[in-house]
Amino acid sequence: MDVERARFNMIEQQIRPWDVLDGAVLDLLARVRREDFVPPAYKALAFVDTQLPLPGGGAMLEPKVEARLLQELQVQRHETVLEIGTGSGFMAALLGHRALRVITLECDPALARAAADRLQRAGLANVAVRTVGAEAGARGLPGEAPFDVIVLSGSVAEVPRALLEQLRVGGRLAAIVGDEPVMMARLYTRSGEAAWSEVDLFETVAPRLAGFPEPSRFHF
Repeated sequence: MDVERARFNMIEQQIRPWDVLDGAVLDLLARVRREDFVPPAYKALAFVDTQLPLPGGGAMLEPKVEARLLQELQVQRHETVLEIGTGSGFMAALLGHRALRVITLECDPALARAAADRLQRAGLANVAVRTVGAEAGARGLPGEAPFDVIVLSGSVAEVPRALLEQLRVGGRLAAIVGDEPVMMARLYTRSGEAAWSEVDLFETVAPRLAGFPEPSRFHF
């Protein structure tokens, strides 16, 4: 496989047509080696427009979804980011190139170790991978808040208020919210001490993040 041709085609045929037009984001996707973050069994699919399975039941999101979320978050060089759901570590790598500091939480110890190794090999000393309990992601890191940006790299039924409250005023949170067959990527912005706005970005489907509450369902 011609890796650079495949990377170019990913950007031009998948990502740019999905309204990802921010030159800095496109340049980053051309420089960060996505193939280094893909599980070995799926290396040949690193640039394909599909989710790639991860050990434990999760998945790497499609390149265009990762790119669009990165564009909408508009991460700045002075900002601190919290990611929930490290997975392969690729989104953390992208965030690490944009932010001052990234903390990424993963409840699967094997995934966390593998992601930390990949990030270290990529030279991203400003990204810290932390292994947490399955329920901890929904709680975030209140002791280290506020954050400028929070990213949920997977889907949830709804975003816990506890996470929204960990945003700095002006901070943004991106999440994929809802239930199959259609979920919504949504951007939340903290506009005041007790006020948040939200914008629906695009429809998609993503694997559930572990440990987030599901709405109760009644059975008759």
